[in-house]
Amino acid sequence: MEYGYYPGCTLKNHAQNFEDAALLAMEKLGHPLTEMKDWVCCGTVFSQTTDDLMLQLAAIRNLLRAEHQGYGKLITLCSMCYNTLQRARDFIKDDPENLDKVNQFMYKEPISYTGNVEVIHLLSLLQNEITWESIAKQVVKPLKNLKIGGYYGCMLLRPKEYAIDDFEDPVILENFIEATGAESVVFPYRLECCGAYQTVTNKDITVKRTFELIESARDAGCEAIITSCPLCAFNMDQRQKETAEEFSQFVEMPVFYFTELLALALGVEWNSNWSKLHYVNPEPYLKAKGLI
Repeated sequence: MEYGYYPGCTLKNHAQNFEDAALLAMEKLGHPLTEMKDWVCCGTVFSQTTDDLMLQLAAIRNLLRAEHQGYGKLITLCSMCYNTLQRARDFIKDDPENLDKVNQFMYKEPISYTGNVEVIHLLSLLQNEITWESIAKQVVKPLKNLKIGGYYGCMLLRPKEYAIDDFEDPVILENFIEATGAESVVFPYRLECCGAYQTVTNKDITVKRTFELIESARDAGCEAIITSCPLCAFNMDQRQKETAEEFSQFVEMPVFYFTELLALALGVEWNSNWSKLHYVNPEPYLKAKGLI
């Protein structure tokens, strides 16, 4: 069964480093990602209203187009896209009435959707099909001496029906970190919300949360954090400027997308353009460790 790749919106602009690193890493692993055609925004967040059919249409339109293009499985990098697409898929999967209503709205599409496209986060693909053992064998630049904390946030694990790992005690990010040769450091706030869209309407809440998350990681021994969510990355990285202004004792910490470290471990040269998309420039940290 062929895989399609759904990038989502942010990976084409503010998180281009997330996508670039993933594409290069997957080429190195011998599993190149093929971007599906004619994708649209997934809608970003899943509706909390059980009968809100209209808000599912954007996500389901992507699944329908993926099916039409011959993809039985759709790979995502972004935690929010994964969560939204996965839950929209199940919104109609076992509900013939909802499926029929959706297809009526999709009358301009070339086919009717059957509901059979599977949504898979890249971390799950790495774990279940490529395997950590295989990845570790292909590492050419082990990230030894890096002490990295894996930050899950909300969308990889909630609700538990869609969690890519145990929703209370996940290990998938920790196993990923170890496969790259780095040291995985578990910190208490790794499953806590980053503040999400409070960053727009109540920035002070997000600034305080950024302080709490990074201090939790630092106290546990982390030197840097990885994530798979562009919103989490924004709140924990870009908001460090305001966090330092609010908390005099705060010390900046690099925040990476997990694909950046994967690419680096597989021998991809660090791209200085990736650094420009970080508020906290990770290059001094990587240079100090002899990785670039």
